Amino acid sequence: MMNDQQLKQKYLELGWDTFTDEGFVEIAGPFFFKKDLSCMHFLFETSIKHQNRNQVLQGGALTTFVDRAFGAAARELTQANKTTTIQLNMNFLDSVKIGEIARLTPEITRSTKQIVFLSGNVMVDDRLVASATGIWKKIL
Repeated sequence: MMNDQQLKQKYLELGWDTFTDEGFVEIAGPFFFKKDLSCMHFLFETSIKHQNRNQVLQGGALTTFVDRAFGAAARELTQANKTTTIQLNMNFLDSVKIGEIARLTPEITRSTKQIVFLSGNVMVDDRLVASATGIWKKIL
């Protein structure tokens, strides 16, 4: 299994970007993203540091991934300077084995002057492992 630095190198070479936060997201990740014209794609390769006592992905790690992805999508796709989470709903549908790669492409379902509504499905290959909805506030 690769360490965080090796994962970053691998995905940067494949054209993905990574978040450079020095706080909790740096500890919880690494998380990766790509942006195209109308959406953002996110990727999370799980490792041993993300496992729970059942030797599968800890739900909090997946929630952190979704929280960061939804927040980044809300900022980038609405051109907001900053956003903050108001509400995040997670439905865990299947376990994620350590070493599997979780992917998410959030969808903005509605956006007002101050509020962004998002939804998305977390996939491992063609397997749906979680669904999420959330509300983000734009900080003007």
